[in-house]
Amino acid sequence: MVNLIWLLMLATGIIVSALNGHIESVTVSAMKAAELGVEVAIKLIGVMSLWLGLMRLAEEAGFIRGLARVFGPAVRLLFPSLKPNSPALGAIIMNLSANILGLGNAATPFGLKAMQELQKENATPDTASPAMITFLALNTSCITIIPATVIAVRIQAGSVNPTEIIGTTIVATGCAMTVAIITDYFFRHRRTK
Repeated sequence: MVNLIWLLMLATGIIVSALNGHIESVTVSAMKAAELGVEVAIKLIGVMSLWLGLMRLAEEAGFIRGLARVFGPAVRLLFPSLKPNSPALGAIIMNLSANILGLGNAATPFGLKAMQELQKENATPDTASPAMITFLALNTSCITIIPATVIAVRIQAGSVNPTEIIGTTIVATGCAMTVAIITDYFFRHRRTK
């Protein structure tokens, strides 16, 4: 559906430009946007490499296991079906940590690992388990305290104050995560009754 919306918006823009005699501006704008996209992506490689490297070092140094021990009780409240020593807990905590730091791309490998581990513990492999559903809700709505990737994009775009979004980001993502947890809890307990 989203692809259809984008297609209609692009087609409408091209048609309006053609009718107004400015079709060349479509080509110029498309080329500038493509160039800007490549520039931003290349500049973000450094930020993403730094954070992915730090996350990998933290994993290798045992910091992840330490986080799992510290935050394990809170995470186990959200995932009551997981065993206390489940390998999924570490991956879940790393995914949430990366999301909290605003590193969605760095969170993806941990999210995939968490889903693989959750699938190993799933009694019905062809259906998502309650733990998988809870993780998906948390992953997509996780609170972001330091939106590092967005700040990096704002720096690259020449923002005068690239960190001014931190407060609103915390409020917005905090609300989203709260609603996700409450909704997940409501539907999980409603289903078991």
